[in-house]
Amino acid sequence: MEQMIKVQIEGKEYEYPAGTTYQTIAGDFQKEYEDDILLVLFDHRLRELGKSLKSEGTIEFITAKQDPGKKAYRRSTTLLLQKAVDNLYGKDGVSIQIRHSLGQGYYCTLKGAKEDISDLILSIKIEMMRLVDADISIGKKSCRTDDAIRLFAERGMHDKERLFRYRRSSRVNVYDLDGYIDYFYGYMVPSTGYLKWFDLIPFEEGMMLLFPGKNTKTIDEFHPSKKLFHTLQESEEWGKMLNIDTVGALDDAIAAGKMRQVIMVQEALMEKKIGQLAETIASAGDKKFVMIAGPSSSGKTTFSYRLSTQLMAQGLKPHPIGLDNYYLDRENTPRDENGNYDFECLEALDVEQFNEDMTRLFKGEQVEIPTFNFKTGRREYKGNFLQLGDDDILVIEGIHGLNDKLSYSLTKESKFKIYISALTQLNIDEHNYLPTTDARLIRRIVRDARTRGTSAKETIAMWPSVRRGEERHIFPFQEEADAMFNSALIYELAVLKAYAEPRLFAIEKDCPEYLEAKRLLKFLDYFLPVPAEDIPSNSLLREFIGGSCIDV
Repeated sequence: MEQMIKVQIEGKEYEYPAGTTYQTIAGDFQKEYEDDILLVLFDHRLRELGKSLKSEGTIEFITAKQDPGKKAYRRSTTLLLQKAVDNLYGKDGVSIQIRHSLGQGYYCTLKGAKEDISDLILSIKIEMMRLVDADISIGKKSCRTDDAIRLFAERGMHDKERLFRYRRSSRVNVYDLDGYIDYFYGYMVPSTGYLKWFDLIPFEEGMMLLFPGKNTKTIDEFHPSKKLFHTLQESEEWGKMLNIDTVGALDDAIAAGKMRQVIMVQEALMEKKIGQLAETIASAGDKKFVMIAGPSSSGKTTFSYRLSTQLMAQGLKPHPIGLDNYYLDRENTPRDENGNYDFECLEALDVEQFNEDMTRLFKGEQVEIPTFNFKTGRREYKGNFLQLGDDDILVIEGIHGLNDKLSYSLTKESKFKIYISALTQLNIDEHNYLPTTDARLIRRIVRDARTRGTSAKETIAMWPSVRRGEERHIFPFQEEADAMFNSALIYELAVLKAYAEPRLFAIEKDCPEYLEAKRLLKFLDYFLPVPAEDIPSNSLLREFIGGSCIDV
């Protein structure tokens, strides 16, 4: 007699035969969901749809709209692109490289292509669509790590070969799409038929693989972020200079004892870039307000002080000011749709007072600059008077620095706007993009624990809210910046590993944040550790791990 297993779904009890796939179960409920079900949570553990039901438990469905589903869709579509390129041009030694995340897509190039890439894109897209229509299964198998190393070496995937040399686990999962085998960091959809929504368009010297945005069944129009793209390209050049372009290459350098030199060169490159920005500002001659903005954990505070030092070397007298000091008193702070204080909206700042003070300073008048007391939730005046002379310049740092609505009374000519973010220049390998947001989240987990006593669980829980604030208040203005600065250090995750792992391991399995903690721990497992002793005291990384010579 067939064994039946009871499961809880949406608060109700159902029975399915043992061995039923989650894909079959998801099919019974798909009509109740607007977005495609791509994964499931079984007793709070993420599972691919191809897995089978073996025991009683609770099933929750993960759709393409949710973060784990969105990531699975992007990974799977990347594999689809690789397979299409291999089908068409693999015999000629051509392969795809995933370079950067840009908007709702990945910037990719073709390695080994002799033709103009723009002539190949349409053929690749047509082949991808053919594979989607064929609804080919995406298989998954576990193999010994040593066997995986040999497999990838035979197939010329040397980036993966070197990555797995440092893998502690004795086994690794690989995916198979109709004979094309690869490794991916994370879960996949069960077949190509799920991957109906994508686009492939020419961009720069390569192409953009575009994914759905908020609407999971529509591709948004691509608006190229040219400044962001060229900042990413510059950072990639730094990686090439150091001969470190993937995590495996970084691990090679760590194992070879080269990290002291890598740290010194990376810090020197960053200091040179900051010096060039200071020279640009000074040579303009008419800039009085340097406006700095960027997403959470970008290192804005350390950057503003280091830029100030370089401005002094140019003969200017910089005065750092944090926009947080212009917060409205707590009782006057707007609330969000959930009734919580919304500290990230522009209306949380006293914009009128800020403009009055800046206008008076611009005219040469003396102004008392406020300080916000976060304990009492009130703005205070403590005799911090400021008056600008010919060589004085304000370095203003805060979330809304690039938004002209903040500084509406100041002339465009008087402002120099800088966008800063930690734009990770490393990828895990040629096909696995290393998300910038993961690096920033790990930075924040480490800093929050050190400076605020906040647990990793609390930091992870509030991260979606932080990200929503960035989407609304920072990213829309990034292309309006006069300059962009990448604060990511090529070695930083190898250092942050030792600080972050204990915090992440402290999250209990029954917590909603456990899934994210587990994912980040797996991510950090790729990196060999690097001690912090050789990191300079003015490094941006010191803002997060401690030991900075700057008051952060």
